Amino acid sequence: MTPEQLKAACLALNGAGEEYPFGRHPAVCTFKVGGKIFALSALTEQPLTVSLKCDPDLAVRLRATHSAIVGGYHLNKRHWNTVTLDGSLPDHLVLDMVEDSYDLIVAALPRSQRLALDWPGNRAP
Repeated sequence: MTPEQLKAACLALNGAGEEYPFGRHPAVCTFKVGGKIFALSALTEQPLTVSLKCDPDLAVRLRATHSAIVGGYHLNKRHWNTVTLDGSLPDHLVLDMVEDSYDLIVAALPRSQRLALDWPGNRAP
């Protein structure tokens, strides 16, 4: 997955936006929904990495299964994974992790913000 593909995948999610909030590290891009970060990446770094929020139990399983997935760099390692996009993981897995991170953030937003998004969690089963 290229930096452009990662950026496009993050921005394709409803209500997602990008910001570069770290003055000392201007290359670090954050992808947010409702003002909350769901993905962080230094898009110009090699190898390309992205940090994503993850269910704690799933985070442990993913780390045990894939060497390209480790505890979140400078983040709460219980809830965040840093994923190296070196080609060792299939793109569909990375996209699933991006969507899962987005969903975790949206689920924690206030109801009014969630309802403003066309988010699957808003729909009755």
